[in-house]
Formats: sequence, C-alpha cells, structure tokens
Amino acid sequence: MLARLLNERKGVAVAGAHGKTTTSSMIALVMEECEVDPTYIIGGEIMNVGTNAKAGQGDYVVAEADESDGSFLHYHPWLGIVTNVEADHLENYGGDFNRLKAAYVQFMNQTREDGTAIVCADDENVISLLPEVSGKVITYGIKSKTADYIATDIVLGDRQVSYTMNHNGVVLGQIELSVPGQYNLYNSMAAVIACLKSGISFEKIAEAIVKFHGAKRRFQVLGEVDDILVIDDYAHHPTEIQATISAAKATGKRIIAVFQPQRYTRTFFLLDAFSRAFSEADEVIITDIYSPAGEKQIEGVTSAKLVELIVQNSNAGARHLPTKEDVLADLKPRIAPGDLVITMGAGDIWKVGYALADGLKKR
Repeated sequence: MLARLLNERKGVAVAGAHGKTTTSSMIALVMEECEVDPTYIIGGEIMNVGTNAKAGQGDYVVAEADESDGSFLHYHPWLGIVTNVEADHLENYGGDFNRLKAAYVQFMNQTREDGTAIVCADDENVISLLPEVSGKVITYGIKSKTADYIATDIVLGDRQVSYTMNHNGVVLGQIELSVPGQYNLYNSMAAVIACLKSGISFEKIAEAIVKFHGAKRRFQVLGEVDDILVIDDYAHHPTEIQATISAAKATGKRIIAVFQPQRYTRTFFLLDAFSRAFSEADEVIITDIYSPAGEKQIEGVTSAKLVELIVQNSNAGARHLPTKEDVLADLKPRIAPGDLVITMGAGDIWKVGYALADGLKKR
C-alpha cells in the first residue's frame, strides 16, 4: 500500500542503515512549513507536528524506505535517498552483506527516469556501489572533495548545529539546526537537497529547517531538572550509539549511557562493534537483551558477555544491570547536577528514561 501511494506521485524515499526517520521528518516539516502540502508516512512522530503521517494534496509523498526486510524494493521513487549502508539485518539476507548491498543498488536503480538518487559521498559502502547505478546521482558530504554539495564552517554545539552549504563551489548560505550532532548535519544535507529539487528556495528551507526539533526517540529530551538532563534515543546499532554519545558530549555533561541490546541475531553479528562503541561515555550500563517474541536465543550471546568485551575494548566502567527496575534503583538515588542520562535501544528501555524524568520533576 505504501508503495502504491509513493509510486503514483513524486515519491521521496529515504533509505539507509541510520537516519531514515530524521531525514524524512526534516523533509516533511520543511515541505509543510513551505506550504507544499506533502503526504508523509514516517516511522517516528515529528515532535513539532505531533504525528507521523498526513494525507496531503500536493505532488510529493515522503516516506522511509526500509531495507530490513527488503520492502524498499517495492518503491520506484522520484528521489531515492541513501544516507549510509551498513551490515545490519543480515539475518534477512542470508548473513551476506553483499546481498544487502545488491538490494541498495536495485533500490537506487529503481528511481524514476526523471528522478535522482541522493547519496552520502562520505560513506565508503555507498560510494562503492555507485558504478553499478545507471541513473542520475547527486552526492553530498563533509570530507569528500568531489561531492556536489559540501558542508563547511561547521559548528557542533549543545543541541544545535550550524554550517555553510556549498553547491559545486558556490556558497548557498548558512543552515542552522535545533538538533545536535554531526549525524544530524548529514541528515539535514540530504533533506535540504531533496527540498531544493522540489523547487523550494534555499532561503525558505533554511528558515524552516531550524524549526525542526527532532522526531520521537531521536535524541528526545525527556526532562531537564537541576542541571540533570535525561535523553532517550532509538540508537540500536554501534554506529548510532557512537554518534549519539558523541552528540551528548557537546553538552559538557557527565554521560551515563544506558543501553538495551535488541535481538540476539543483531548482537551476535555486531558483538565486536558494540563492544567498541562506548568509549566517550563516562559510565555504561547494559541491560538484558530485548528479544521479540519467537526469536531463539543464541548460545553465548548475552549482555554479560557484551559487558565483558566493552570493559576490554572501550569502557572499563561498563556494568550489567539485567532489568529496567535494577537500572532505576541504581540511578535514582545518585544522579546529580551535571549528569546526562541517555537511554538507548529499539526495545522498551525508554520506560527507564520517562521514569527518571518524572522522578526528577517530582523531586
């Protein structure tokens, strides 16, 4: 059904291992603010708007393109965005990263003849696929010297970012964001390009995108009391964890990272990468693995084993607290001014963040 909606209008489909929800939310918000009246169907609630979907009357349909189960291959978008490509959801690709990469090539080759693939030039996996892409491609990046769009004059601040957008050596102007982190800079570059392609002026895009305050569970501030900050994030992959903790460091606070691994298969495939993702946190708490119904446990894949490897590879302060109740009992009495607690994971660890924030507000 989503494919039917997206394919019959000018579909803007956002694919990638990370950044799908935020990038598609940014595009939808800018189009809304600029009165393009898009249809959008997004996997997370846009904080400013208070919903994740809307049936608009305009030409554009904005949606996430999910690689996890291969469903993005139903789409034939006008703009096909690929934020990055990483080895995730390999259980659906026979454990073969090359099969997943081949699916991304097919997705990009399914952009309409009058359309364009918009891809990140700083992602090595993405760039390696481009020789197999037959249609028009626009690239963006920070490190790449040959990208079509390049960000310069970058300032990564406390829950904000600013940079200058350049197109083929010409300065377009400054973008200011009300969300943190280099990863959101990348997300915003893809969103800006998509909106430019949709006929919106750079000035209007810049004016609108600063109003974006994130999507639910994407660096979502749950509470800020007595200089204690509680944030919740959907980060469930090693790259996302690193990027989220790095963004949190810009606040200057002491970072207590609480991570709930999700799926035995993901933990098995990415165990070493997970163990190296927590170096910037001051303190690390790992809960038991959150497993969907029906998933079989894999022998030797446990949170205790993950903690053992984190202690070896990235953070000597990592501890295993099995349940959400254990985490709350540990943190409630001792969090203090200057602390930032960030709950991360694709399961129900957000409940810890809400309970902590509520407790602080009552205190």
